[in-house]
Amino acid sequence: MERIALGPDRIGVSRLCLGAMALGGVQDEASSFAILDRFVELGGNFIDTANCYMFWIDGGTGDESELLLGRWLAARGGREDLVIATKVGRRPSFSGGGLEHSEPLTGERIGAGLEESLERLGTDYVDLFWSHRDDPDTPLEATVAGFDAVVRAGKARMVGASNHTAWRVERARAIARSTGAAAYTAMQNRYSYLQPRPGTVLPEGGHVHAAPSDVDYVGQTEGMAILTYSSLLSGVYTNPAKRLGDHYAHPGTDARFKVLDAVAAETGASRNQVVLAWLAGHDAPVIPLVGVSSVAQLDEVAAGLDLRLDAEQWARLTAAA
Repeated sequence: MERIALGPDRIGVSRLCLGAMALGGVQDEASSFAILDRFVELGGNFIDTANCYMFWIDGGTGDESELLLGRWLAARGGREDLVIATKVGRRPSFSGGGLEHSEPLTGERIGAGLEESLERLGTDYVDLFWSHRDDPDTPLEATVAGFDAVVRAGKARMVGASNHTAWRVERARAIARSTGAAAYTAMQNRYSYLQPRPGTVLPEGGHVHAAPSDVDYVGQTEGMAILTYSSLLSGVYTNPAKRLGDHYAHPGTDARFKVLDAVAAETGASRNQVVLAWLAGHDAPVIPLVGVSSVAQLDEVAAGLDLRLDAEQWARLTAAA
């Protein structure tokens, strides 16, 4: 699997990031271990989780995914060959029970949150530590300093911003430059081939969709990449039982489906594979972040990263509106 260099230390990460959100929660342990094992067999090394996955399932605490990864790492070994990412900022145990009561991104909470994650993961460092949301109630200077502190302590190799706009990431990076702190080196936002209506509010709590300007920003910022979650829209492209929300009800959706099907026929690939090839074909370093429920799904996804669209196909897909 192709790798690209990420961050100031140019850490080699697989062009596909495996989302571990459902592992240990929706997926049982045997299935989760099989998916993780196969990902490594395919050459993947980049695995993403958070300190709140999956608190919303029946009986969930938010510890499930990190604990599962910790058990897998202990059983399989090879920690030094992997790039493990986790997040802080969305654990809903502060002053209430839902996402509207998420943990603050203060220096104290960032440090404590990482310590808790390290214990669950059974490791003494993470490779990438994300701010899971933009916290407007905490001064950005304090958030930047908090992430810098965990990098200086050797407990995170680099830091990133999930569900942020590019201008807020750049403001944080400016603070980091002026203070000599560790700077955000990656973004993580929702992004796929089908696009919601401009200006619509996504119904999924906390999701921030990448704008074209966000992707351009990453492409113009050396050492950065953008991880795109919900890359396959939870199965919408290939599963007839899945339905798009009303926020995708606009003429551009039909136009894009038409071109997507045409390119799939030309290449002999599935819709999912064409979508992933389109994402990876951006000039900006785009890393699809994909969660799967089986090894078979993972194999299909990985094949999409091997698919190469020609320039005309990629341009035709992009221009559809």
